[in-house]
Amino acid sequence: MSEYIHKSHNVTVLLYHLVLPAKYRRVVFDDAVDEELRDICLDIEQRYEIKFLEIGTDKKHVHFLVQSVPRYSVTKLVTIIKSITAREIFKRCPQVKKKLWGGEFWSDGYFASTVGRHGSEDTVQRYVHNQGLQDYEVLHSDEQLEFS
Repeated sequence: MSEYIHKSHNVTVLLYHLVLPAKYRRVVFDDAVDEELRDICLDIEQRYEIKFLEIGTDKKHVHFLVQSVPRYSVTKLVTIIKSITAREIFKRCPQVKKKLWGGEFWSDGYFASTVGRHGSEDTVQRYVHNQGLQDYEVLHSDEQLEFS
């Protein structure tokens, strides 16, 4: 669950629902790729002020429920997540590069939505879970947020 982030001159709780489709909407997510994606995202948390509250896949897309700070715009968040995860997945799972003909991992587009802390955070989680996506699997769910 999200928490208020206290900085020297502000207090924020900025939550985003991000959906990133794989290039060509190919089915590239399997158990091995899912595990690496989760590990990479948790590594991103160590370097950037980004907290992954939930990560889930439906084999062609990845849904992220992310909390961050005002310093990062939505575009910056997406750029950080896309660039690092793509580079690391190609490095750690070379079979994925073959499936994508050696090209890019993510499609150029993305979906982003802000999530309100009171009431709608749970609503978005329920929405993602209840879309009727039979292959949707939660890879990571975090209940605690800690920024230094």
